[in-house]
Amino acid sequence: MIRNSTAGYGWVAIAFHWTMAVLIIGMIGLGLYMDDLPMSDPSTFAIFQLHKSIGFVVLALAVLRLVWRFMNPTPALPDSMAAWEKAAAHLGHIGLYALILAIPLSGWLMVSASPWNIPTILFNTVPVPHLPVPAALGTKEEAEGLFKALHSLFAWALVALLAAHIGAALKHHFIARDGVLKRILHPVKG
Repeated sequence: MIRNSTAGYGWVAIAFHWTMAVLIIGMIGLGLYMDDLPMSDPSTFAIFQLHKSIGFVVLALAVLRLVWRFMNPTPALPDSMAAWEKAAAHLGHIGLYALILAIPLSGWLMVSASPWNIPTILFNTVPVPHLPVPAALGTKEEAEGLFKALHSLFAWALVALLAAHIGAALKHHFIARDGVLKRILHPVKG
């Protein structure tokens, strides 16, 4: 099953989910590692370029995933779930999508605002232009600082939402035993 059904997700949605999960968890780890790197180390530039490259892949996948989501039905949540749980699940997914878009965009804006004017070259191949940064944000240093703070704040918010998301999935699998987790592991005919 390529497409979603009313009972579960199809292979495309499952591939998006797990590919992005691996990339995002890797990016969180890489971002934490990058915080302690000395800017004078020659390998730092390559690591930052890798982080930016993967960030653009995550951004592209997020857009494609949203397009796919709007073209396919979303499986209904189990009737056994309380209304507040369903609302929390929907709000959690909206938050995840918003942060998955906001984090790479804030990173792109941070790099664009940087007074260092370091280019972004995707996987050492494709140059990416800087975004225009509004002058109302102050000097380049001030704008870069703002976007750096937002990038970090969004990343930590994503960590919190991912913890809640994983916790809820495990609760559904081990406590509620309602099949919610199984829907994102393999297609279910509906």
